[in-house]
Amino acid sequence: MFVNRVSELALLEKHYTSKQAELFVLYGRRRVGKTELLAHFCEGKPHVFFVADQVSEQVLRENFSAVMNEAVFGPDQVNAVYNTWDDVFNTLASQTKSQRLIVVIDEFPYLVGAYPALASILQRLWDRSLKNSQIMLILNGSYIGMMEETILGYQAPLYGRRTAQYLLEPLKFLDAQAFFRTYTPEDRLRAYAVYGGTPAYLQTIQQEKSLETNILEGILDRGAFLYDEVSFLLQQELREPRNYFAILQGDCLRPDPSERDQAGHRPG
Repeated sequence: MFVNRVSELALLEKHYTSKQAELFVLYGRRRVGKTELLAHFCEGKPHVFFVADQVSEQVLRENFSAVMNEAVFGPDQVNAVYNTWDDVFNTLASQTKSQRLIVVIDEFPYLVGAYPALASILQRLWDRSLKNSQIMLILNGSYIGMMEETILGYQAPLYGRRTAQYLLEPLKFLDAQAFFRTYTPEDRLRAYAVYGGTPAYLQTIQQEKSLETNILEGILDRGAFLYDEVSFLLQQELREPRNYFAILQGDCLRPDPSERDQAGHRPG
């Protein structure tokens, strides 16, 4: 289910119709709906949509080559592989000299992680040719820290090249209600308090079942999609998640009630 995102689509459309090269940076936490938003935006428009994965640089380049060739040259050219990323982006530059083409690189940090020089290569080619083309390059990522290091931060290779950036946030309460309209007003509020505005979480709600049943079966049951979500997110997003796990488990800096400070007071 695709809900709202009216202002986000309008912003993307504004840059799509700008008649100049665009480097649009979209970022936000995992499962907030970035990929779905971009897929919705690309419908009916000439586009290359590449989703990076945590594999080797060579595999990423081969996969990107296949996706780009099929979108630009047709299905008969899928097997042609570009030897370097310079070749990839130079081809895109030549194909967008006079025609608009959306190029989405989803999970851009995976690409940079596999090939750190990519950000600098893209910066060089943007300055040399891409900025004078009709490309709309959209770099999307869930790892906010790495997006800042490679694109948004002052020391980032691509700093100053972006034409727009947008932090995609969870859905507001009024929009999230589309996922649990059959509930009473009280349970709608409770549902939003539990699931928040993250679309991937909201989509797990089965409206034919009560809110209590959804929570028991979809969150608290071992093996359920959301059962280990907190642990998964902490391990994915943080370099040292141990302290956060300790806080959640209540083991961090727990005072001993038997101890007293120098003034004779119990801590806390």
